Amino acid sequence: MSKALVLGGGGIAGVAWEIGLLAALADDGLDLTDADLFIGTSAGSTVSAQITSGVPLTELYQQQLDGPNREMLVDPGRKLLLSILIGILRHPRDEIRFRRHLGKMALRAKTPTESARREIIASRLPVHDWPFPPVKITAVDAKSGEFVVFDRSSGVELVDAVAASCAVPGAWPCVTINGRRFMDGGLRSVANIDLAAGYDRVVVIAPLKLGAGPMPSPDTQIASLRAADASVAVVYPNKAATAAFGKNALDPVVRAPSARAGYAQAPSVLDEVRAIWLT
Repeated sequence: MSKALVLGGGGIAGVAWEIGLLAALADDGLDLTDADLFIGTSAGSTVSAQITSGVPLTELYQQQLDGPNREMLVDPGRKLLLSILIGILRHPRDEIRFRRHLGKMALRAKTPTESARREIIASRLPVHDWPFPPVKITAVDAKSGEFVVFDRSSGVELVDAVAASCAVPGAWPCVTINGRRFMDGGLRSVANIDLAAGYDRVVVIAPLKLGAGPMPSPDTQIASLRAADASVAVVYPNKAATAAFGKNALDPVVRAPSARAGYAQAPSVLDEVRAIWLT
């Protein structure tokens, strides 16, 4: 029986919460890093690269709790929200034109430099080579609106793939890869759960649950997998975790509390996830 682990977007808070949750599940005897496929979107791309690096989950969790790091405070604020709302109003059923609209904003935005952002992403990843377990990392071409999936066979460096997937419009620069500019994979779908099609057991860990206008909702993608006879478990943040995320999920100060919230939430979802993963 094939198993896929889907990790969704949610900023620095999302990275920390996912790592905390995964570490606690492993401490309780359920290690999801034995998946046959890892699908990472935005924050989930960072986590996918981290948990397939060979570094133990306990160590990755401790890193989320530790002090100063290379992260930088940014806040897309109302700029991103307004752009999304306008895009939905203008292109409620056309996902390509919707993503092109967001891409225009992303390409115009004043952000830190690509090199500065790449250094931050590189500091997050324990190793910079693609792992041997299959990992798919999502992004969007900012100019064409095309949805792309990077993997080991793409000829793209892991750091660049993760940086592209995490390029939140208005906060971080689009990432240049082979002459193309890429932005956050979560602009197609917050977790891109449908990429797990064909796998028998799927666990989705998603800091966000969004789907509006042309963006497919996680519920729709999950229903499609289940209609194809896949067993699916989905974990979203509980109230305590949502509170820990704060008002800006990209603020480094939320990292430690979000990690602790993920660790604390794990016992409440353990049985449901174990039933999918091990039976």
